[in-house]
Amino acid sequence: MKPRLALFDLDHTLLHGDSDGLWCGFLMDEGVLERAAFAARNADMEAQYQAGTVDAVAFANFYVSTLAGRTPAQWEPLRRRFLHEVVAPRIPRDALALVRGHLEAQDLVVLTTATNRFITELTAAHFGIPHLLATEPELQDGVFTGRATGTLNMREGKVARLHAFLAQRGLQLAGLHSTAYSDSRNDLPLLQAVDVAVAVHPDATLAAIAAERGWKVLHLA
Repeated sequence: MKPRLALFDLDHTLLHGDSDGLWCGFLMDEGVLERAAFAARNADMEAQYQAGTVDAVAFANFYVSTLAGRTPAQWEPLRRRFLHEVVAPRIPRDALALVRGHLEAQDLVVLTTATNRFITELTAAHFGIPHLLATEPELQDGVFTGRATGTLNMREGKVARLHAFLAQRGLQLAGLHSTAYSDSRNDLPLLQAVDVAVAVHPDATLAAIAAERGWKVLHLA
C-alpha cells in the first residue's frame, strides 16, 4: 500500500474563522492597529478572498504588512496570547480528533495555509501537526519588512509548494495516497491534485463542485 498523506487547510476548515482576520481584530483590540483606518480594508480583503477574486500578492502582502517594523521576538508575547485567547477557543473538538486520527495512523500530516508562517506555526503545534506549508513573511536584518517572499502558499501555489516539500523528502505526490481537506474554492487546485478531496464547511462554489464530483462533505461540530 502507498504511504498516506493528509493535507489540512486551516481557516474555516480546522478553525472556525480566518486567522488573518482574527489577527487583525486582535491587533485592533490591542491598539496596535488603528481600527478606523484598518477595519474596512480588512473586511474588503476578506470578502474578496471568499469570492475568489482577490489578487494573491495583494492579499498576502496586506496581511503580512501587519508584522512590519518588529522582530519575531518583539511579536512573540502577542503571538502567544493570540493563540490562547483567540485561536484555540475557535478550534472544534471534531477538528482536533480528525487530525489526531491521521497522526495516530502514522500518515504524513501537513497543515497548508495561505496565512503567513509566523501567525500559524503555533496553531500547527497546537494540533500536533509536524509540517507546515504557509506564506513566508520576509525578514531583513531580523525585522519583518511587511512583504511576503517566495512562492505564495495560495491557489496553485499550494500545489507547487507541496511538490517542493515532498521532493525535499524524496517523495512524489503520485507515490502517496493523498487526502486534502478544505473549505474554499481557492483550494480547488490542491483538491483536484489529490486522490481524495474532502470539502469541510464548503463555500457555495466548492459545495456545488463537491456535489457534482461526489466528494465527501464534513461539518465539524
